[in-house]
Amino acid sequence: MNIAAIGSQERLEELNLILSSAGLTYTRLESTKNIQNEVYDIVFDLNFDDRPGSISDYVNLAPSTQLFLSCVKIQLEACVPSKLWAQVIGINAMPTFLKRNALEYCTLKNEPDETIIKSLGWKEANRTTSRVGLVSARVICMIINEAYYTLQEGTAGRADIDKGMKLGTAYPLGPFEWCELIGVKEVFETLKALNDDTNDERYRICSMLKTDCLKSIHSCPD
Repeated sequence: MNIAAIGSQERLEELNLILSSAGLTYTRLESTKNIQNEVYDIVFDLNFDDRPGSISDYVNLAPSTQLFLSCVKIQLEACVPSKLWAQVIGINAMPTFLKRNALEYCTLKNEPDETIIKSLGWKEANRTTSRVGLVSARVICMIINEAYYTLQEGTAGRADIDKGMKLGTAYPLGPFEWCELIGVKEVFETLKALNDDTNDERYRICSMLKTDCLKSIHSCPD
């Protein structure tokens, strides 16, 4: 199976953990430019929802190429031309979500053969509706946002909130621990996309979360 992948080092490492468990490897691509010059069975674009305009680089791929595109912060119908609908599988590629046993995905036209997803190394394939946030990213980011509101109100500290959530709900991680692993910038951008898409008060971003996001951006080296 000829597989190519585009994405940050962190996300590619997660993908590699899954693919290697199935005895598969991939070719890393630096960008989508000139991708039409090669023939691939599968292309993973793990940062697609950060640059959906790159879809134009996929239009002339072979019809047999399956495109796995990250789509947590966008709705695929808004940026994928109908010509590609049968080839596209939207996935939750948010940091920490790829290396799970189950792949969360959506489709635009045809239901893919789940054996394809399982042959890539995932034990389960969980289909959801095409929508901003899908399901698990939407829920986790909302929990993190609520934890920030609790912190902002002075009800409890970060460590106590994490401990309470793990003991009280049996979550594997507390919301602040989860936020650190995912990245506060990723959480902020997902919540903003959800708020813009739904105009739902549940996704109104806590100002303390926004502040942490801005601090993380400005503390990163150029």
